[in-house]
Amino acid sequence: MIKSINPYNQEIVHEVAEFDKKDVENAIDKADAQYKIWKEIPFSERAVLMKAVGQELKKNSRAYGEVITQEMGKPITQSIAEVEKCAALCDYYAENAPKMLADKVIETEAYKSYVSYEPIGIVLAIMPWNYPFWQVMRFAVPALMAGNVAILKHASNVMKSAISIEKIFERAGFPEGCFTNLPIGSKMVEEIIKNPKVKAVTLTGSEAAGRAVAANAGNEIKKTVLELGGSNALVVFADCNLQKTVKTCVQARFQNAGQSCIAGKRLLVESSIATEFTKAFIEEVSKLRSGDPLSEETTIGTMARVDLA
Repeated sequence: MIKSINPYNQEIVHEVAEFDKKDVENAIDKADAQYKIWKEIPFSERAVLMKAVGQELKKNSRAYGEVITQEMGKPITQSIAEVEKCAALCDYYAENAPKMLADKVIETEAYKSYVSYEPIGIVLAIMPWNYPFWQVMRFAVPALMAGNVAILKHASNVMKSAISIEKIFERAGFPEGCFTNLPIGSKMVEEIIKNPKVKAVTLTGSEAAGRAVAANAGNEIKKTVLELGGSNALVVFADCNLQKTVKTCVQARFQNAGQSCIAGKRLLVESSIATEFTKAFIEEVSKLRSGDPLSEETTIGTMARVDLA
C-alpha cells in the first residue's frame, strides 16, 4: 500500500494499493486505445470538456484545496489559490489551443509548405508533491488539448491529489484512458519509459531524478521535458518601490514554506538601501504565522514530510 500521511498531525489521509506490472500494462494499453480515438476529436469538443474541468475545479476549490493541505501541509489559502490557478489554466488552453496549434504556412519555393502540429500519443508525467495539482494540470491540460493522452506517476505522499485529478477529468466527461493515474513507486518508471506505446516523458523534480529519466528516455530515443531545481537570486536596487519589493521577496522565499523550485534562494541588495531594506524585510517576515495549515490565519505550513524537515 502507498500511504499519504498528514505532515501536521501524522494521521493517514489516504492509502491505495500499488499497481503491479500487469496493472500498469493494462492501463497503458487502455490509454493507447483511447489515443487513437481522442486524436481525431475536434478542438471544439476538446475545449468543451476542458472548460468543464475548469468549472469542476472552481466549484469545489475548497474541497480540493483541503486535499492538498492535508497531504503536504500547504496553508489552505495557498492551496485554494493553486486550484483556482488550475481552473484558469483550463479556460486559457480551451480558448487558445486551436490558435496555438493551427497550421503555419511557410513561404518556400515549393507550391505549398506548412508546419503542422500533430499529437504523438501517450505522454508520461512524473510529478512532485510541492504543487500537487498545478504541476499535473499544467502538463495535462495542454497535452490533452493537443490530442495526446496522459499517464501520471505522482509523488507517493500525494496520492489522494493524484486520484482526485483523475476523477476531475472523469466528472468533466473526458473518455476513460485520456488521463490515467498510476499508483506506483519510482522503481517502475524505467519499465514504463521503455514501453513502445509511451512516446514522451516529462518530469518536475530533483536533478538526480531528471538525470535518470533523461538517460532512460534518451536510450529509447524519446522526447523529454525536465524542470529541475533552481538557485534563484532576488536582486534589489536602490530605486525600487521598497514596500512592494519587500512583500515580493518575502513571498518568494516563504510561500509554500519555501518548498518551490523557483523560490528566491539568494537576496542581493544594493548597499545604499541595505539597512532600510533589511529592517522592512524583518518586519514583514515577523507577520508570518505558523500553525494548523487548515486555518486561514496560517501563512507558514509544515514541511511536507518528516525526512524533509
